[in-house]
Amino acid sequence: MGVVISESNRTVFLVDDDEPVRDSLKTLLESYSMPVQDFPSCPEFLERFDGENAGCLVLDLHLPVMSGLEFMERYGSRLNDMPVILITGRGDPATKARALEAGVIAFIEKPFDDERLVDLIQTALARKSPRETAPPTCH
Repeated sequence: MGVVISESNRTVFLVDDDEPVRDSLKTLLESYSMPVQDFPSCPEFLERFDGENAGCLVLDLHLPVMSGLEFMERYGSRLNDMPVILITGRGDPATKARALEAGVIAFIEKPFDDERLVDLIQTALARKSPRETAPPTCH
């Protein structure tokens, strides 16, 4: 059993079309007391994402309909600065460069060490968004 990593209730959103991978990652993250919502595709995530308690998005690169990279390039700005970790079974330097340019905070290849993913998510959840850290403005 994992340890509680945060007092916040920030949700980890998990998008992966491979159900066994999605289920095992969800179980892993929940063992660390992380609230998790999982989705098999980017369109399903977009339909249900309301921005509430947004903590981190773990996004597979190779997805049907819309790849994780296409999603980031098209919709990344709608995530309100939520950190995104892109995972892939088949990565290359050019794709990694595009992903980082599109705003992902990490690009990791499968198979990866579970602890590495958990550490990346913990770091992402500990980050404050610019809205939380920006000083109040006067009008």
